Amino acid sequence: MKLKMMVLASGALATALILAGCSTTTGSGHSGMDMGGSSSSATATGAHNKADISFAQNMVMHHQQAIEMADMVLSKTGVNAKVTELAQKIKAAQQPEIDTMNGWLNTWSASAGMSHDMGGMMSDSDMKALKDASGADAGKLFLTQMIQHHQGAIDMASEEVKTGKNTDAVALAKKIVTDQTAEIATMQSLLASL
Repeated sequence: MKLKMMVLASGALATALILAGCSTTTGSGHSGMDMGGSSSSATATGAHNKADISFAQNMVMHHQQAIEMADMVLSKTGVNAKVTELAQKIKAAQQPEIDTMNGWLNTWSASAGMSHDMGGMMSDSDMKALKDASGADAGKLFLTQMIQHHQGAIDMASEEVKTGKNTDAVALAKKIVTDQTAEIATMQSLLASL
């Protein structure tokens, strides 16, 4: 009986996958992706273009560096508690977005990790400076670098809003613009108070 149920379930799953692959959605529908959730299986079901692929590829790499920067500051002692809290928030927000965009790239049969000219990225020497900084200096450097980093992400996301075709990718780009603009204001205020 168990074997029969497994065979039936497998057949139903295969049928659902085949039907999903044959979908002719033209971009007017949303996939039901939770922009604030942590689902790594979110797929962008509508039509897409090269701008959508480039956005996802580049933003994944951009977000990965932001997480690396956050991890650096979180590993230090003597960093202002508000800076630490912000670093945790950035890390928590960007990993689900990475998972979502990697899901899209997989759905679109596009490779990950293609880098073009991305604004706001830290150089190797910038990353070394953050790694080597300690305490309060690390907090200030993190804020200064992350403001620049976020501005680059906002520029990339704004370009996606203008040129992207996939409704889910454009929606995420708008969310990034809104969220990171607010975080820049927070970081500028925090930096001024240190």
